Parts: sequence; structure tokens; C-alpha cells
Amino acid sequence: MDWDTVSLDHEDGITTLTVDRPDRLNALNVETLDAMDEALDEAEALDTRVLVVTGAGDDAFVAGADIAYMKDMGVESAKEYAETGHHVIDRVDTFPAPVIAAVNGYAFGGGCELALAADMRVASERAVLGQTEIDLGIVPGWGGTQRLARLVGDENARRLVFFGERVDAEDADRLGLVGDVVAHDQLDSFVRDMAEDLAEKPAFALQTAKEALNQVHRMHLDAGLQYEQRVWSGLFGHPDQREGMEAFVEDREPEFQ
Repeated sequence: MDWDTVSLDHEDGITTLTVDRPDRLNALNVETLDAMDEALDEAEALDTRVLVVTGAGDDAFVAGADIAYMKDMGVESAKEYAETGHHVIDRVDTFPAPVIAAVNGYAFGGGCELALAADMRVASERAVLGQTEIDLGIVPGWGGTQRLARLVGDENARRLVFFGERVDAEDADRLGLVGDVVAHDQLDSFVRDMAEDLAEKPAFALQTAKEALNQVHRMHLDAGLQYEQRVWSGLFGHPDQREGMEAFVEDREPEFQ
């Protein structure tokens, strides 16, 4: 499918979803969110072993939700917009393969929330991130109040949200908001290498690991540990489990499905 505001590229099991509104710093309006939803459908239908999410151009990952679109909303239309944003970002969070956010520039508001939903975040040295909604008279509305604290801790999350602070890539790394910071012109190749390494791992086990890790934020510890036991034992008998262990015993590289 073709969209005006989103592009999707797939090669060797790696699918890249690019928000493509560089003239608006890739801001997320309803059209773009709907296109992302359809693109995620297509990505799931492909043999996607790793999903990369990024923004078009050199300035922005996603600068946020579309403020010009939001400014005259009432409560009901704002609720609908929140539901749409949550739906798309939750799909990134639960996508059945690892997701890497390649943060190539500004990631504010909804853009930061999109990055938070990824499994891993790699930032260009030019990247600037923040939950900046407070200065618009609102709060994060697409998961930022929940996912941010889980990633950077309660105190740091409160400071970022209360002050609407924008942090550069170095400070984002220090806070744990991103996992890697690389030179701007090396971001694509770094993320590609990372994605290729992940794509060689057993896809079903990766999906299971992601589902189990996501339960950390959805279950109490005892329930999460029980869930881990179930999914761990459930992998035994899968061809990738047999191949991985046989290759280890035979001292060779595994050939996963």
C-alpha cells in the first residue's frame, strides 16, 4: 500500500516504518496515525523479524502530535484523538517482533511517546527528546505518564513532565531514555547492524521474550514469574529450541527458522 505520510520498506526480514511529513517535522495528525496503523498491519503480514521506526528528513524523528490540529478540540474530539494515538502506539509496544526507534532528531510529546513504546532506542547525537506537553497546558496523553517512569524512574519522569524539559542525546543516555548515542551520519548503519543481528535470532523465541518482558509492567512479580515459567517451558519442542541446543552441543552455529 502507498500512503502520503508514511513509508514502509522491507528487506531481509527488517521492516522500516518512516513517518514522512518532514515539512511538519513529522507531526502526527489523524491521517498519519491511520496510515501508521495500516502500515503496522502490513508489517505484521510480512516476514518482519525486526521493525525499525524513524522519521523522514534530518530534523525530526517525530516532533509530536499536530498542535495546529489539536488547538480547537473539545473534550470529546480530544478523547477520540487520544484513543487513536494510544491505539497506534500500543501496537508498536506489542508488535510481535523487536522494535528499534532510530531517533534522528526532535522527539517531543507524542514523538517521545512513540519512541518510549519501542523495545530499544538509538539516538543521533543531534536528537532532542522531551515530554513537552505542560507548556501547552496539557499532559502526555499517549502513554508518556506511564512508560516514561518505568524507563527513567519516578523522580526523573516527574521532572521531565512537570518542567517540560527537553534533553539532548547525551542527557537522554545518562537518564536511560535511550540505549545508544551515535554520530548523526552513522545512525542508519548502526541501527541496520543492530537489526541484522536481531534478525538472525530465533524469531519465535524473541517474540516470546518480548511478551514476557512486557508483563513486567502489567503483572505483580509472582504472576510475572509464573508467566515466565509457562512461556519458557512452552518453547521446548519448537524447532528453534531443538536447533539452538543441538548446535550448542555440536559446537556449531545454529540455523534458525
